[in-house]
Amino acid sequence: MTLSPVFRSQDAVRLLAEQGVWIRLAPDMEAQADAVRRLYGDFAEIIAPGFRSEAPHVPTADEVTTPEGLHFLQEYFFLILFRSIFRSMGVSEERLQMYTELNFCIKGTITAADNIFDDQAKSLLPLADHAGSRFLSILQLMSFERLLRRVLDRAVTEGSVASEHVSPIQRALMDRMASIGVLEGSEEGGVDEIPRPGAMVDAVHRVRGGSLFALAFAAPSVLEAGPLAGKMEVAEDAIARLGTAFQIVDDLTDFEFDVGRRSHNLLVSQIHHHGSPQELTAFQPIWASGDVPEGVVEKVFSTSARAVLEIAYEEARASFRALAELGHWMDEELADDVVHAIVGLDGVARMASLTTRS
Repeated sequence: MTLSPVFRSQDAVRLLAEQGVWIRLAPDMEAQADAVRRLYGDFAEIIAPGFRSEAPHVPTADEVTTPEGLHFLQEYFFLILFRSIFRSMGVSEERLQMYTELNFCIKGTITAADNIFDDQAKSLLPLADHAGSRFLSILQLMSFERLLRRVLDRAVTEGSVASEHVSPIQRALMDRMASIGVLEGSEEGGVDEIPRPGAMVDAVHRVRGGSLFALAFAAPSVLEAGPLAGKMEVAEDAIARLGTAFQIVDDLTDFEFDVGRRSHNLLVSQIHHHGSPQELTAFQPIWASGDVPEGVVEKVFSTSARAVLEIAYEEARASFRALAELGHWMDEELADDVVHAIVGLDGVARMASLTTRS
């Protein structure tokens, strides 16, 4: 899983507008856009033109509330939210700029690595269209390693980071990413055991989703001190719980893909350990073959799927409650709607089916 585009459905866009989320995030959208533009400029300096394409348009301050701004918000929502949280806690403007750039590099690195695991070709950089999706993902990985170092070196030059903190930040990021990678690597040949739901959430989802989101706190954990450091610890736990909720929702929408490659999936666990006799009868041949009939989640496994969705609600509610206690404007009452909204377009119909009671 990556920090994927979210809020894709019409209902999700309406939530952003009517609940004031979009307008509250506007200053952080502008700052994130500035960071992306700056890193596109850095990218042009670290690799020859033959490996680059024209950089996509990044919305200006005047375009934040336009359709182009919406597309940017959907793509970078979580990075924008992280910045909003840092700003609400009183992080200095200089550090905010560095964290904003750094988080773009983290998202790009994770996206490139995820491409290799899942045989995909998503990119956050304007790379030329050379043959070989794996090659482009490796090139993206190498590019973001260099971009990340440029961000840190620039922060040292501009005075927001002491030079002796650069290596600890890099080490913190490497250790955290490696921990997530260990989990991904353990599933390369598929899994045979299906842990119980609670055990799976703790061992898988709090790593694949929670630790992924918490990467945004690697640099602050090294740099911030005093009362702000304590706030950062609370915020990191809250964001990790939001990442856990996101991964749980991802399991619902990726059920077919995960069964096909036999990777950990919370809906699989819920059915296997707590499913009804009808669900278990339908599930056994699916797990044995890896072939998932179309619509089976909505038609046969809906009870277990709703139980999984409830776990996601609990994680998101706890996350927003903790953020509110820190003084952030995100309301706990939005938690369930945000859980519904953090799916790609291919998950909208499934989420609508699971949240419609007959």
